[in-house]
Amino acid sequence: MIKTIAFAVLAGLLLVLPLFAGDFYINLGSQILIAAIFALSLNLLVGYGGMTSLGHASFLGVAAYASALLTSRYGLGHGPAAIVSIAGTTVMAALFGLIALRATGLGFLMITLALSQVLWGLAYRMSNVTNGDNGVSGLTRPMPFGISLDGAAAFYWFSLIVFAVAFVLMAIFVSSSFGSSLKGVRDQPRRMAALGFNPWMIRWITFIYAGFWGGVSGLLYVYYNKYIHPTSLSITSSAEALLGVIAGGSGTLGGPVVGATLVLLLKNYASAYVERWNMLLGLVFLFIVLVVPTGIIPGLRKLAARKSGASK
Repeated sequence: MIKTIAFAVLAGLLLVLPLFAGDFYINLGSQILIAAIFALSLNLLVGYGGMTSLGHASFLGVAAYASALLTSRYGLGHGPAAIVSIAGTTVMAALFGLIALRATGLGFLMITLALSQVLWGLAYRMSNVTNGDNGVSGLTRPMPFGISLDGAAAFYWFSLIVFAVAFVLMAIFVSSSFGSSLKGVRDQPRRMAALGFNPWMIRWITFIYAGFWGGVSGLLYVYYNKYIHPTSLSITSSAEALLGVIAGGSGTLGGPVVGATLVLLLKNYASAYVERWNMLLGLVFLFIVLVVPTGIIPGLRKLAARKSGASK
């Protein structure tokens, strides 16, 4: 009951935000929604698949670069460019999965990190394509059904719709029979193999699906900023998302959203007052790990369960 009420209140706040907030907070809301989709896609690997990745920014960055170059340099419309970008990112995720899933645990983490660093280096080195450290600028936002997304409120509604679709589809994915097999592979891979499942194939499909949603967040990212830079492919982008997933609670749907919100708020507000805001983020993360080691959402659930038990 409490969970339903909390969800309804949150949904109501998201819907009415543009009605009472200024452009700064509406834009901040759009950034949070984009970061939340990215964190949710990473959570498919980390929380539900037990595959900790430090290279998830590859999918965000490649989709963003592909869309930016196709529209600005080759004159492709936003619709076809989005389809090509997402399709290309998904194929790349399939290929990266073939390489990364040759290992598990720390080996998997290091391979994903190495692959992302290769792309990050290429984005800097191939200046004739990516414009190097200057990035790709002068981009425009799409106009779905003739509706301009240049206004803060319009883009927020667009991001909210994409976020809602992404959240629902990822929720269906993890709650399906395939999601149950994924959790089984995470916890007992040998037992699942003995039962006739193919752990590698289950992980590979999840890797591709996570890459797809990482690419969707990349499209929203480049639409919002109208600019893309090699830093979008950096380890920092992947690490921030991973911190958000762990801090909010991996293996939950609400955790990555809360964690991504926390990281983005610290990034936007703390950086204005503290020069080394990353240090503050580290201290906050350390506090969360010490107080609620399973994450904010699981910690709140345990607290609610204790209070409910005490009241009975």
